[in-house]
Amino acid sequence: MKKLLVICGPTATGKTALAIKLAKKFDGEIVSADSRQVYKGMDIGMGKEWGDVPIHGYDLVDPRREFSVSKYLKFARKILKDIWRRGKLPILVGGTGLYIKGVVDGIPTVEVPRNNELRKRLEEKSADELFESLSQLDAVRAGSMNSSDRKNPRRLVRAIEVAQWNLGHGVKCLTSDILHPTSVLVIGLTAAKEPLNKRIEDRVGERVKAGIKKEIESLLKNGVSWDDQSMMSFGYRQYRDFFEGEVPEEVVVSEWTREEQKYAKRQMTWFKKDKRVGWFDIFEVDYQKKVEKMVAKWYPLSRA
Repeated sequence: MKKLLVICGPTATGKTALAIKLAKKFDGEIVSADSRQVYKGMDIGMGKEWGDVPIHGYDLVDPRREFSVSKYLKFARKILKDIWRRGKLPILVGGTGLYIKGVVDGIPTVEVPRNNELRKRLEEKSADELFESLSQLDAVRAGSMNSSDRKNPRRLVRAIEVAQWNLGHGVKCLTSDILHPTSVLVIGLTAAKEPLNKRIEDRVGERVKAGIKKEIESLLKNGVSWDDQSMMSFGYRQYRDFFEGEVPEEVVVSEWTREEQKYAKRQMTWFKKDKRVGWFDIFEVDYQKKVEKMVAKWYPLSRA
């Protein structure tokens, strides 16, 4: 049976470091499930880590281009099949819940195509007008949106796009067809709020020292725009006001830290809904040994 190990959880919990250790022990290869790490030339701010085991999913696209969940899933399916073919254990690692859900469970709407004509008609509408349109097309989807989504024109337009497609075609889109539920082990890393916030603060500081400003300067010099999807990522979008001379760097760093901390909270809210996740506190003594023991029981070394 094909098996897949998943390591998820909020930012700054050491998911990749743990994955590298497990990959060495269980003859595995890592597949990144981080929507921010797919962009080329964005290494410092995205926190890419390299070890002496293969890591797939970095540098998939030029930062001037958009990248969708659908594109990620096509990539992930292809690389997973290749890893299995070579007799290795794939370890899916990251904090982008939608990427992980798409690989493990499938997403019925992910193959709904872009409707450029529809998008052009909607581009001048306000978030309130878009939400009203969605409510008329799909009241259930509209009602399930949180306050942030209701104010996000990009997400509202996509929801309208999907709703119109479903009305015309029915929901018969691509779902996960390569995994059996018993073949997946999901490990979640977590920590109490205060120590995790401190780790996030420290990590932001490290990335500032590592030279994220120079990285951004290089990106802008090479034609990347502040309005590109890639530059909406944490650590990049906060620097826009700094580069345009409106705020000092300490304000940028403070805002970046706060946004990362709020993001970690949202990640936990997402992953806590999945009852398959086995949680481990990263500040608990010997937690990595406990994870190894769980993985070994599920994936004996004799077959690795």
